[in-house]
Amino acid sequence: MTHPVASNSIPIVDLFAGPGGLGEGFSGLPNNAFHIAVSAEMEASAHQTLRLRAYYRSLKRKGLEALRPYYLYCNGEAELPYDMASLADWESAGREALQLTLGNEEDNRRLERVLKEQKIGPGIPWVLIGGPPCQAYSLVGRSRNMGTADYVPEKDHRHFLYKEYLKIIQRYRPSVFVMENVKGILSASVGGKLIFETILRDLADPDLAMGNKPGKYGYRIYSLSCQTYFDRTMVPDDINPKDFILRAEDYGIPQARHRVILIGVRDDIDVAPSALQKQMEYRTVEDAIGSLPRLRSRLSKQADSPELWADAVNRHLKDMRIATAGSGGMTDIRAELGRYAGKIASDMDSGALRYPRTKGERSYDSPLEKWYTDKNLKVWLNHDVRSHMSSDLARYAYAAVFASARKRSPSGHEEFDLLESLHPNHENWMSGKFKDRFRVQLREMPSTTVTSHIAKDGHYFIHPDPAQCRSLTVREAARLQTFPDNYFFQGNRTQQYHQVGNAVPPMLARKIAKKVLAILESRGAKDF
Repeated sequence: MTHPVASNSIPIVDLFAGPGGLGEGFSGLPNNAFHIAVSAEMEASAHQTLRLRAYYRSLKRKGLEALRPYYLYCNGEAELPYDMASLADWESAGREALQLTLGNEEDNRRLERVLKEQKIGPGIPWVLIGGPPCQAYSLVGRSRNMGTADYVPEKDHRHFLYKEYLKIIQRYRPSVFVMENVKGILSASVGGKLIFETILRDLADPDLAMGNKPGKYGYRIYSLSCQTYFDRTMVPDDINPKDFILRAEDYGIPQARHRVILIGVRDDIDVAPSALQKQMEYRTVEDAIGSLPRLRSRLSKQADSPELWADAVNRHLKDMRIATAGSGGMTDIRAELGRYAGKIASDMDSGALRYPRTKGERSYDSPLEKWYTDKNLKVWLNHDVRSHMSSDLARYAYAAVFASARKRSPSGHEEFDLLESLHPNHENWMSGKFKDRFRVQLREMPSTTVTSHIAKDGHYFIHPDPAQCRSLTVREAARLQTFPDNYFFQGNRTQQYHQVGNAVPPMLARKIAKKVLAILESRGAKDF
């Protein structure tokens, strides 16, 4: 039995949930306006994170004292996140957060049983949220698929996972649904047809899409960036698909993340959501990660110590400074190198899964700090630096110094010509196809899109501080995604990066949730 929630709290069903970023935004509204009745994720480590967060929410409803076992676990003072007093909440979280592969018949039946137990259906106001996997739609994924000799888009089941989402809409009739995906979905095609046009038609008329006669109710699909909508009386040519793209940086997220967000409102509810209000100023990388402890990377493929690391970075910086001597076009780079060459200290740690906080940590005035911080934490969670080869340290140091001097990241092989050693051993390096292979996240700007590729290497996510000479940690990536500091990502570091990169920013999800709540609280949504 789940821990009681307010009788007027609106249930959420979260499919393809990942680590739970979208659900976090909805469940975090004041007065428990929404609660997650069930969430589903297939990947094991993301499901572990999802369950741990469900457990956190269950305890939080009871009050701060009830959260004691959660914080003992986060702070490394207990091996398990629960004790005997909170065991029921832990088991309840396991019934809320399910590890399911949608499309698998047995898992589909299991989800249907849970929805029936939760009394989910058209007779009550409820909301479906989620984002079907995007690998088949993303530009990178499509490029990779084209390089596979026997790849046939029509046989790639990932193109059609949205139909698992559609089945739930057709059968259980949510009052509102929120569907998120990469903007590449707008141009993806299967069999010569744009997949987005098919999805729009299907979502607008789920009965027809599932091979039934058109039902009594369909859905109007709204944008949150403008007043554009689509319904079953229209054709895709009536609208501009790009109107459904939300630019996260326009709404206070410290990241340039552009995603398609569809808000489906059942058409017996005669209420349209208003567009999200844009903010006057961008939140920046510095706003997001400036307060986190300074760390160094580890050295890979050789002996590692703080002293060996500092010696390697200082040596690289010194070589670069010598190379800039007499180069009139690099006066600014040479001056910036002078700030760091020979001055990189060996007094930094390389972080940890639970990295201790210290009393001497500086306070930081950022508009995002209140959102992130939790005074009950004695550690920084998931703030652990990956290892880098010495040759990559040279590239990271150069790129960070370049960005510090010129307020942009170096682009293309021409701007890495300072030393031949800065050229990676990559056969296409000189082709121009990888001009942004080494990208610094600029302090004064929102970051670039945090993607799951951050799990493979850190080249595209270089820390802006040349003295730290490294890629971003999971916690830094999580902050750019606006996850609170008490959100504890499970699994190994690679899995943690994947979870963060695939998630919806919780702060953006909170803003979306407020629009959905306004619909359901309106006069037109009360007659069920």
